[in-house]
Amino acid sequence: MVERLVEKRTAAQPGYDGVAKTLHWLILLLLIAQYAIAWTMPHIGRNTPAEGLVSLHFSIGITILAVALLRLLWRWTHPAPTLRGIVPAWQHGLAYASHVLLYLLLLVLPILGWVDACFRGYSIDFFGLFTIPQLIASSPALAGRTGDIHAFVGTVLLVVIGLHVLAALYHLIVRRDGVFSRMLPVQN
Repeated sequence: MVERLVEKRTAAQPGYDGVAKTLHWLILLLLIAQYAIAWTMPHIGRNTPAEGLVSLHFSIGITILAVALLRLLWRWTHPAPTLRGIVPAWQHGLAYASHVLLYLLLLVLPILGWVDACFRGYSIDFFGLFTIPQLIASSPALAGRTGDIHAFVGTVLLVVIGLHVLAALYHLIVRRDGVFSRMLPVQN
């Protein structure tokens, strides 16, 4: 069904390159794992040890930060394919703004988590390979606040991702303009 709905690209509608696609889908997979772990790990309280799912959550968060930075660097050096002439100007502007917001949230969320871990006095053991240095000194008084902000920003990211998915489905099902297929791992 999807194959019937996805129109083939034309020269005026180039897709993203392989690196951009790989980074896009890698971040998606990391986010799925991260949210699944966040919802199943124990509540991080004053006496919660940084082990098991909590430690895994920290490691994946640092990985998301690194991949998001790499993706942003790639985007700066390899601009996104244009939407001009494919979608109305207001959709082009909205797409740009939503991508900026997604990048911002993908950077801010793991940094907030890292700061909260530092405030709690946790060291981040990156998948058992090495320890990530602390950004700032421990501050138990601030730990809960940054954790709450981290959770709120996580919810905002989910909402923005939901809107991103709805926009992609709109282009796939309603407009059938080829925008959706530009980020598919395999092109027709």
